[in-house]
Amino acid sequence: MPARKTAGGFAAAPAAAVPALDGAPVVTPGYWDEACRHLVRRDRVMKKLIPQFGEARLRSHGDAFTTLARSIIGQQISVKAAQAVWDKLLLALEVSVAAEEAALLQPGAVLTRDVPALRAAGLSARKAEYLTDLARHFEQGQVHVGQWQQMDDEAIIEELVAIRGIGRWTAEMFLIFHLMRPNVLPLDDLGLIKGISTQYFSGEPVSRAEARELGEGWAPYRSVATWYLWRSLDPLPVDY
Repeated sequence: MPARKTAGGFAAAPAAAVPALDGAPVVTPGYWDEACRHLVRRDRVMKKLIPQFGEARLRSHGDAFTTLARSIIGQQISVKAAQAVWDKLLLALEVSVAAEEAALLQPGAVLTRDVPALRAAGLSARKAEYLTDLARHFEQGQVHVGQWQQMDDEAIIEELVAIRGIGRWTAEMFLIFHLMRPNVLPLDDLGLIKGISTQYFSGEPVSRAEARELGEGWAPYRSVATWYLWRSLDPLPVDY
């Protein structure tokens, strides 16, 4: 698939590496501080919300396969439940905590286990099948990992949704948490919709059209506004 560029498709500034608690590097977006200033100036809710979380920010472990695997595991369950399943899977695959922090989960490790073994590690049958299919795509070179940084958001989504178990939501989580694209608005995300309802509409139901219209005011940093709305609902940072 050829690389394509569109306005707003790339991060506004380079990412920065920072140490994790165990010394393994994680990456944070170089545009984050500017995004926060932008949102605080333009949005009354963000002006109150952003300062509540201090220096906390989006971070990436820098590994594409791990990010997509965690996104699949996190589908339709809470952050806490997803972390519990992830920890159990790492134990079953004999991946150390330090390696996980450095995002070293490899497709080959998943392919050493069959679906029943992955289910025993806490995955549903469907998620075990999805994770196996994802691992095969990576092992067989069916995804263009080396081209993703140059491709626009929609081109990457198109490639990823061809993999079983990856819909638009999962592809958008990948854009936010791995490629750290600044302007993603995941309208299929229940947490985003709930956050908008709670913070902007006093708990009243919110339509996709209303959420999209509100999100236009966050551009070109819709990913950042989304992250803070997630944090407003759950004290655990969203992390893939």
